[in-house]
Amino acid sequence: MSPAFYLWIKTFHVVFVIAWMACVFYLPRILVNIAEAGDDASVRARLVLMGRRLYRFGHNMFGLAFIFGLTLWQGWRVWPSKLPNMVAGMHWIDAKLTLVALMLAYFSVSGRWLKGLDKGRALPSAKTLRIFNELPVLLLVVIVWLVLARPF
Repeated sequence: MSPAFYLWIKTFHVVFVIAWMACVFYLPRILVNIAEAGDDASVRARLVLMGRRLYRFGHNMFGLAFIFGLTLWQGWRVWPSKLPNMVAGMHWIDAKLTLVALMLAYFSVSGRWLKGLDKGRALPSAKTLRIFNELPVLLLVVIVWLVLARPF
């Protein structure tokens, strides 16, 4: 096994996950600001543009994180001498991937709300968006715990 190859793959996965999580945390905050902007069209337009760019960037970061994560998870099948099978017989990865799928769904809902603005749809209230904004923190805590503790 080549520890350097494995560590580089893991490093890129973690870096792209961090970049994606920044988008997951910030996009709903932009939605809160849009909801609170009122009738100020220039502020709303600027925030919508920021949101669109952030959403696109977030999808790119998720895609890269996914590729490197998939390589960590299943790469041992392609490069058996360079990547270990780190999750053989472990089921924490199943729970982690389920929560990551929920996080992706959360991010997609945020993006649909943003895209709905172009079609004249209203956002939920600022208070609802603020509560919605806190959900990924809870998911992330459980995901990190699963990765570190590997409880099952």
